[in-house]
Amino acid sequence: RAHAGSSFGRHGFVVAITGIENVGKGLIRDGTGFVTFPVKYQCVVFRPFKGEVLEAVVTMMGFFAEAGPVQIFVSNHLIPDDMEFQSGDMPNYTTSDGSVKIQKDSEVRLKIIGTRVDATEIFCIGTIKDDFLGVINDPTTA
Repeated sequence: RAHAGSSFGRHGFVVAITGIENVGKGLIRDGTGFVTFPVKYQCVVFRPFKGEVLEAVVTMMGFFAEAGPVQIFVSNHLIPDDMEFQSGDMPNYTTSDGSVKIQKDSEVRLKIIGTRVDATEIFCIGTIKDDFLGVINDPTTA
């Protein structure tokens, strides 16, 4: 059942299957026309870890960002102190001088500071409150 985008929790998300090592004997599933085959394969996985710096796209204010299949939450406490939340038609965080804005679809560089893994998903907490982190692409200026 593995395919690109599958998640195996603690192992990560399957990005691509790179090779098939072995295909076992098929097992006919009762009452259906389906056959299940055990397959041993090699693959590339994406698994974020604590302390990793990566690039992600802002999806919601508060804010959530996505790096591929992983959703990362950045709380108000993990956003630089000079950024203030602005409500309105396009909610955003803006610096006091208006030079930097974070809104939906902004691309940010963030650092993973915590992860939680269950059987099928990986949840991450990130920060942009550190040197060399923050907005890397503002969709309003593109």
